[in-house]
Amino acid sequence: MAHLKKQQLVLAFIDFLNESIQDSTVKDDDKEGLDVAIQCIGEAFGIDPSNDTQRKQLSIKPAKLQTIFDVFLKTRDKVASPSSQSPSTSAPSTAAPPKTLSAEDKKTAEKLKQTGNAQMSTKKHDLAINSYSKAIAIDPTNAVYFSNRAAAYSSKGDHTSAIEDAKKAIEVDPSFVKAYSRLGHAHYSLGDYKAAAAAFSKGTELDPTNENLKSGLKNAKEHLPAEDEDDGPPPLMPEDQLLSSSPASNPDRSDSTPNLGGLADMLGGGGGMPDLASMMNNPMMMQMTQQMMANGGLERLMSNPAVANMMGRVQNGQMPSMEELMSDPTMRNLASQFMGRGN
Repeated sequence: MAHLKKQQLVLAFIDFLNESIQDSTVKDDDKEGLDVAIQCIGEAFGIDPSNDTQRKQLSIKPAKLQTIFDVFLKTRDKVASPSSQSPSTSAPSTAAPPKTLSAEDKKTAEKLKQTGNAQMSTKKHDLAINSYSKAIAIDPTNAVYFSNRAAAYSSKGDHTSAIEDAKKAIEVDPSFVKAYSRLGHAHYSLGDYKAAAAAFSKGTELDPTNENLKSGLKNAKEHLPAEDEDDGPPPLMPEDQLLSSSPASNPDRSDSTPNLGGLADMLGGGGGMPDLASMMNNPMMMQMTQQMMANGGLERLMSNPAVANMMGRVQNGQMPSMEELMSDPTMRNLASQFMGRGN
């Protein structure tokens, strides 16, 4: 998953560099060097921008790296602005009581909304945003005005502002379905498919028959990477050896005592110095070691005092016998963990 995200970032960066070459952002004298850099970056991360299959899997379109960076800058500036400080750090203020709207106020706000709609139909997005803003100033309790302004922001490519307005519309009226559609579209356009899917999903809960929401949810989910299935770590022992350690195949062994046959085999028999080369080539030993390295068990094992003492003796040519090993409760417990108990 992490590797896939890195490849997505690298492809977006390569696309940005190619666009910079095409729109003459880069000087002609520097284009050849940049082409070489693009090729080297692609090879280093295993990315071929001309491979349509790979591009379909990794592309973040319709979002672009520049757009995502702009979102980051805006978010950072808002977080750093004094208005975003915690109320505990600012002077206390008394909130003004909500204004009671007259029939004339509502009529004026509705007229401004209609003006904004007309301006949207002629693609005059900035004028539409201005009209909706005036309507909101008169009646901030109308979710439609925020939703319409969100659509205007998205139409001009300002999806960050669209997200804010869509969330405000939902805050004003959580049952207003269209706001979830606006929110999902804005997140999708920025490449945040997980947030887009969540918004579309919430909308379909409110209106299961809404085709726009269902289509948006389907498209967002198609861009989500498949979750890797995790059925747990592989067994430390081959299946035939696991079966041989079961109570049915060894009725004289109690459930609390591990089957040490496999461990004795790996250590070279009942006692004496083992054949280290044979141990490291033993498939069971190799599988155990790989698993322990992957989950951090090897580091924990080597920090165990009993194991450290045993390893010191082995290095000095004093290999303990199996009987001596199993008389140590710590070593016996380790053997139980590694070799498995009967089920």
